Amino acid sequence: MKRFERLEQKEQFRKDCLEKLKHESRLPNRYAKDKRLQKRLLSYIDHLNPRTVMLYLPLKIEFDISGIIKKLRKEGRLIYVPFMENESFRLVKYRLPLTRNSCGIEEPKNSRGSRKKNIDLAVVPIVGVDATFRRVGFGKGMYDRFYEKEKQNIATTLFIARYLCVSRDILTDSRDVSPDIIVV
Repeated sequence: MKRFERLEQKEQFRKDCLEKLKHESRLPNRYAKDKRLQKRLLSYIDHLNPRTVMLYLPLKIEFDISGIIKKLRKEGRLIYVPFMENESFRLVKYRLPLTRNSCGIEEPKNSRGSRKKNIDLAVVPIVGVDATFRRVGFGKGMYDRFYEKEKQNIATTLFIARYLCVSRDILTDSRDVSPDIIVV
């Protein structure tokens, strides 16, 4: 398949998956589904016992991870979240208060402090995956650029979504992020 055709196919797949995720986020049972996902994710976290965890601050269509953040903070684990910078992000320590950035994503205030280099567990939201199980995200490439620089410092990558959207075709390339675990 030619690269241009693959990009068009990936865009259509992303669009279809986003519609499914939007639909899932409007269902009345989304809270019960998020609770089940929380239990599954916590089970993996208990098994892996990570000290340093990279999480995300969810958009409305993403799995609400805020309960996980609270629990892990109480346990004394180091929590880092993305802080948007240009076309990528860097990790900053999770702390309150959160503010909305220009993309409408909540994030802690800018922090130039150093972070622990190694991440034991990275929990990454997905829109979908292709036949190779590589990540299809929102189309900005931020996680891809972040992983390009930091992959060697991340022990385990876990993808998570309320709904697993899978393409039978290969839509990604080797730069796209791949998981060790997928939780849906």
